[in-house]
Amino acid sequence: MGKGPPNRIAGAMETMASMKRPRLKTVEALAHQQLALTFINDMKYVLDLSSDIGAFPGLQPLKDPDIFKQAQIGDDGWTVEWDEADIQIGADTLYLDSKAQAATDENTRIFIGWRARTGLPLAMAAEALGVSTRSITRYTNGSEAAPRTLALACLGWDALQNQSGSGVLLAEKRAAYGVDKGGGVDKAAGIDKEAGEDGE
Repeated sequence: MGKGPPNRIAGAMETMASMKRPRLKTVEALAHQQLALTFINDMKYVLDLSSDIGAFPGLQPLKDPDIFKQAQIGDDGWTVEWDEADIQIGADTLYLDSKAQAATDENTRIFIGWRARTGLPLAMAAEALGVSTRSITRYTNGSEAAPRTLALACLGWDALQNQSGSGVLLAEKRAAYGVDKGGGVDKAAGIDKEAGEDGE
């Protein structure tokens, strides 16, 4: 038999294959603003929501333990809901937050946290970070640890968004530069091949 991925990784890939979009099977409210989550692929997580509840005004009602303990599955497993507080959190967000908290290395925590926070679809996330959609999938589902360069790209993307103040800003504009066959930077893009500066 040939060498394959370790059983832990192979098992994670098989369970991810059976769950195209995260959907919940069960939810249980625990003490200290934590949720015990079981997804339809039988992956189980305990998610600590305390920092989000403290940070987001819309989640403030969940500070009340009597309200928090009313967490229930909604929309056929696509959300967790608190009816009395009129709060719903999507299963996809809960899944990414759970993966981020469960990550064993800081780079993966940064990356998966970025995915959960931005909510960018797969193709847009790949474009924003300058990697393939296949890479985004591998790092999101945990089949590989995210490299430091990807974590830094996430932090840089966040910094660009904070500077722009609105909308999605990519690190580089399309067709802002080009490379000629001689290996130099295309002068038509506004950059002199010899000087390396804008027309200087």
